[in-house]
Amino acid sequence: MPMPPRNRRTSGAAVAALGAAGLIMLAAAPAAFGDESAPELVVGGVKPIGGVKPGSVFDVPVTVANKGTVAAEKVWVSYGVTRGLDFAEVPSNCRVQHVRSYDEMPERWIAACAFDQAVAPGAVYTLEKPLRVKVLDRALNDGLLLRVGDADPGVDENGYPPVQGTAPAVKLIGGPAGGAGSARVVDVPVTAVNTADYQVTGAALKGSVGDTVTMKVTFTNAGPAWWQPRPGDRSVSVKVTPPAGTSVVKRGQFCRVEGKRYSCGMRSLYEGSGETYTFELKIDKRVAGAKGSVALSTEPRPFDPNKANDKADITLDVTGGDSTGGSTGGSTNGSTGSTGSSTNGSTGSSTNGSDGSTGGSSSTGGSSSTGGDGATTNGGNLAETGSSTLPIAGAAAAAVLTGAGALLVVRRRRTQSPS
Repeated sequence: MPMPPRNRRTSGAAVAALGAAGLIMLAAAPAAFGDESAPELVVGGVKPIGGVKPGSVFDVPVTVANKGTVAAEKVWVSYGVTRGLDFAEVPSNCRVQHVRSYDEMPERWIAACAFDQAVAPGAVYTLEKPLRVKVLDRALNDGLLLRVGDADPGVDENGYPPVQGTAPAVKLIGGPAGGAGSARVVDVPVTAVNTADYQVTGAALKGSVGDTVTMKVTFTNAGPAWWQPRPGDRSVSVKVTPPAGTSVVKRGQFCRVEGKRYSCGMRSLYEGSGETYTFELKIDKRVAGAKGSVALSTEPRPFDPNKANDKADITLDVTGGDSTGGSTGGSTNGSTGSTGSSTNGSTGSSTNGSDGSTGGSSSTGGSSSTGGDGATTNGGNLAETGSSTLPIAGAAAAAVLTGAGALLVVRRRRTQSPS
């Protein structure tokens, strides 16, 4: 399997900012950075698509227009679909590439179609037969990205080798008057009628006063759909409250302190994916009826109707020590969990979907989720898990300051001591 090139892990904010800026520049002024006499191709004809169901197929009726003053001698139209969608058939003048998830972008398939036809200034064309897209079982919050240009868009270096289509070739034909688009790049949301069952599991702990015990709680997207946040969507997180009478020696990966509890993110919201949060708890004292919890955050999730598995108990059976009453809430102390990242482990051909069930996006794409209740940005995952990035930075700064202070004291003492 081809490996992504090194040094591509720029920050999620930088990637998102550059991507947004690029789209704005392409959409608003495609000819501003080149030859003013060059063709100015734009694409349109597709509106947001909603209400589609897994197993169904829909057409993409694209229009292509030339708003410039010079004819385009050849036209390329590219269709990019996220992992809940696939191409029903691919004409022989198109190639399809499967691109793995990287940076803040989810796994996707790109069909690039070449048309050896001149497009005169002011002309509007459409395809004689629209490209057909099928809706997969995991579809829910997906998207279609359209691009048009007068040069070969090339292939993505993070993708697998492209595959040429086998269906009959299609060509451009005269389109409807006034049907011209307005941009070189158009992002079309595709929303399917589907569900994704987010669920958590708790833990049953047992030990004596003074013991350190391991607590493992989990999050799982049991599917059938995956989830890709869109701009403005509030992201899911897992809230972990340790039982009273315990203190946290080591917190789980991707978890940060939030008052008397911990807020934990996840690397992937792919169907079948999950996260295990492993905490080390010290039993400080015996508290009668001590009980903690693990629960999903409370942002609206209309696609997840099963609320029975959104919360679970963390029980603690303590032997030895005297009962100290029924105080609630666990300690917020604990060492910082490692962050880490994971790349998507999906495989598959260019047109038949990937298994992607256990791989997490290294971004965002894919499909991502913050560790808190804030809004998430497009596509990415690990950059928005709400992991211990900020706590780690704070701890590192504190360590530097503490070390500097200790060094200063030592130097002063040495200066004051007799020679």
